[in-house]
Amino acid sequence: MAVVGSHSRQMAYNGAPAPREHAILSATQPFYQAATVTRTDVEPDRPIGYGAFGVVWSVTDPRDGKRVALKKMPNVFQNLISCKRVYRELKMLFYFRHDNVLKALDILQPPHIDFFEEIYVVTELLQSDLHKIIVSPQPLSADHVKVFLYQILRGLKYLHSANILHRDIKPGNLLVNSNCVLKICDFGLARVIEPDENRHMTLEVVTQYYRAPEILTGAKHYSYGVDVWSVGCIFAELLGRRILFQAQSPVAQLDLITDLLGTPNMEDLKHACEGAKAHILRGAQKPPTLAALYNLSNQATHEAVHLLCRMLVFNPDKRIKCIDALAHPYLDEGRLRYHTCMCRCCHNTSSGRQYTSDFEPIAPVPFDSNFEDHLTTAHQVKDRLHTFITDRHHGNSVPLCINPHSAAFKSFASSSVASASELPPSPQPWE
Repeated sequence: MAVVGSHSRQMAYNGAPAPREHAILSATQPFYQAATVTRTDVEPDRPIGYGAFGVVWSVTDPRDGKRVALKKMPNVFQNLISCKRVYRELKMLFYFRHDNVLKALDILQPPHIDFFEEIYVVTELLQSDLHKIIVSPQPLSADHVKVFLYQILRGLKYLHSANILHRDIKPGNLLVNSNCVLKICDFGLARVIEPDENRHMTLEVVTQYYRAPEILTGAKHYSYGVDVWSVGCIFAELLGRRILFQAQSPVAQLDLITDLLGTPNMEDLKHACEGAKAHILRGAQKPPTLAALYNLSNQATHEAVHLLCRMLVFNPDKRIKCIDALAHPYLDEGRLRYHTCMCRCCHNTSSGRQYTSDFEPIAPVPFDSNFEDHLTTAHQVKDRLHTFITDRHHGNSVPLCINPHSAAFKSFASSSVASASELPPSPQPWE
């Protein structure tokens, strides 16, 4: 089942911390002593990804020598919207407790609030992501597709049970290890569900190729279905090894969707804005061509296409929910493989495998977003964030900070802006 190369250098240090002068991270307290033995085969600190609001490096934790991911969030407090999103993402990362959702391991001590402009959070390090695997020459079997899809939906069920919309599910935000364990990451665009359908939600979400029709058609309100649509697009991409809907603009994106699903009726357009309705209705009537999904690959079986068609539904009210998708027979083998040899919730005993009583757990309590109430200025958020981070270090024996003497420090310090392709998407110009 392994899909990530296993030729990497050994990452463990047998408990010995890395030399202080080489690692970007260092420990802050004076009683901490660096290792006296210098290893020459240490993997260097290096950038591994760019997200909507930061850059991620693979670095060494000097306290135990383990490799971790260090996410740098620069220029956090330039405006109220961006700093509230960062605050929300950090609160989520420390809230998560699920094997298919990336969580925070630590956060670096902040400077005095007058000099507080950047945030550094430490998370688990995985070896690759689903985008790199899809575009690689690595063969993907039907078992790979099933176990990946199962884990995506398993993690998404947990997020939705916590009332969290991810709003940027795409292959690059699905981290994967060599044992095929998958974790959802990058919550820079995530938010809590809005229960009031009369309150408008931003359309500047979801990378275009994975954007649901309700967002493309300018719906003022949307729900969990936007994430499920994205998973459907990824499912098709795993089967066909190519992006399912790849257009140059949001309007062209919508046209590709209707080429496959057919022209939606007025009921299915009830969430669309008037400009989007006019665009769709003035075009020629298109019949559905869903049978084309069988041509994705020889793995596009009847069960696979049936589940895919339940996800790729134009009307979000008719689209399958996560919990129902997980119950689809196509995922039975993925569930069995994951819980037989990959999960941490089941255990081997002398009498055989002891399976958990809950294969797809939900969040014990919903994510509480009340901390965002009454945040009206960037300065106010800055003060709350500084307190939040400082409070997390109470009782920690060896906090972390940036080591300016690291060989890679200058490069890391200058890595602050995501590439244009990774920036938050713009909405379609319907009006």
